[in-house]
Amino acid sequence: MKLKLTSVYVDNQEKALRLYTEVLGLAKKADFSNGPYRWLTVTSPDEPEGTELQLALNDNPAAKAYQQAIFQQGQPAVMFFTDDVKGDYERIKARGAEFTMPPTEVTGSTIAQLNDTCGNLVQITQLARW
Repeated sequence: MKLKLTSVYVDNQEKALRLYTEVLGLAKKADFSNGPYRWLTVTSPDEPEGTELQLALNDNPAAKAYQQAIFQQGQPAVMFFTDDVKGDYERIKARGAEFTMPPTEVTGSTIAQLNDTCGNLVQITQLARW
C-alpha cells in the first residue's frame, strides 16, 4: 500500500492555496470544481507524483470543532520534513509567514511552527542526525 493523499481542513481555500504554494513552496497538483465543491491539492515540487495534501474547505461543524481544539492546544494539523529547518524558517518568514515557534531543538529533532492563517498550525521538522 502507498499513502497517496491526506487532507487538512482550511477556512478559505484560495488563501490556503497562496500560503501553501507561494509561501511554503509546494506545487498545486489538482484544482477542479463541481458546483460548490472544489477539489484542491498540493504536493512537493521535489516529488510531484508523491503524496498530495488536500486543502479541504472546512464547512463541517464536527471538523471545525476538531480544528479549533487542536489549534488552541498548539498541535500542528500537518507536518513537513526538511533537511534545513533553519534555512526554511528564514525563507518562509521572509515570504510573510507568521511563525508561532522559531526553530527549537526537541528530543530527536528541531521543529518550527507557523500559523497557516486558515485555522491550522503547520510544523516543519528536521530530524536529528545520530
